[in-house]
Amino acid sequence: MNLSRRNFVKMAGLTAAGAALDSILPQATPAEAAGKRIKLASQAPVVASRLVTEGAANGSVAKVYFTRHLDAKHLISMYDRINEGIYGNVALKLHTGEPNGPYILPVDWIKEFQQHVPHSTICDTNTLYVFGRDTTEKNHETQKLNGWTFSRVDILDEDGGVDLPVRGGKVLDHVTMGSHITNYDSMVVLTHFKGHAMGGYGGSLKNIAIGNASGQVGKRQVHGYFDTNPPDGIHWGVLKEGFMERMADSAKATCDYFGKHIVFVNVLRKMSVDCDCAGTTAAVPTIPDIGILASTDLMAIDQASVDLVYSRPENERHDIVERMESRHGLHQLTAMANLKLGNDQYELIDVD
Repeated sequence: MNLSRRNFVKMAGLTAAGAALDSILPQATPAEAAGKRIKLASQAPVVASRLVTEGAANGSVAKVYFTRHLDAKHLISMYDRINEGIYGNVALKLHTGEPNGPYILPVDWIKEFQQHVPHSTICDTNTLYVFGRDTTEKNHETQKLNGWTFSRVDILDEDGGVDLPVRGGKVLDHVTMGSHITNYDSMVVLTHFKGHAMGGYGGSLKNIAIGNASGQVGKRQVHGYFDTNPPDGIHWGVLKEGFMERMADSAKATCDYFGKHIVFVNVLRKMSVDCDCAGTTAAVPTIPDIGILASTDLMAIDQASVDLVYSRPENERHDIVERMESRHGLHQLTAMANLKLGNDQYELIDVD
């Protein structure tokens, strides 16, 4: 049977659902300027990578760079802090969005960014559910509609899939990725951080775990969706902790493949409780924009993004935190820690 986006939305229980970040995060003095280590007001209750301040670390620490400025210039400057391992043919992994999706990363930002990264190509995959991106043809039409016309967009699974091993995976021993992934030497993971119907939140982990998996094979593996004719018509396989562990396994396959040649940028703006896969039905964001994070550490950047959300006042963070916790989404962080997909300590470096 065809898996519709309507059923995807129904199963997940999607619901419709600023103040400056300066009121939460301490500001650097002129003498301290860039590179100030900052401390958040609070962290998420489930912690995989612990925020540490200068002098409090025990051993190595992952660096997560942070700016409050949301524009193409700062997106590029953040990337330039972490791009030492990027070389050769570069995959820019994005979620290009469903038709007319209102909250996707701004196309004009990505145009500037893509021109800044030599030999880079925007990449995405087809979806498992039926809507605007479940076939390569429909995917390209949606991309044109959404403005991705300034450069070629590589649909990684246009020519099928390739099995990447998951070394030491908790559930999966391999995941079928879009076969074109092997055409690239490096990957830059550009993520619109927001809520997610099944994952609770969608960060860098989700971007590569679901976003690199082939539409009809790999995504079934990650979702645990194998019944092609479920009795209720809306069964999406494994949920909650089981789904988070499958996503972590899938992300590990990509991280193992690229090694030190993969980096992560999370953009915390227009953070609906819904993923960009919800398109025009996505709930209006109720939390103010926060900024841009960049790191070479997958676990640290998603932990830092979650911590920044939790640092907002309760009335601002309520909706997205409810989405995270009701889906058991913080188990993404625990699953990454169990797979050693990052450092268990990070420092948040304020570059403003």
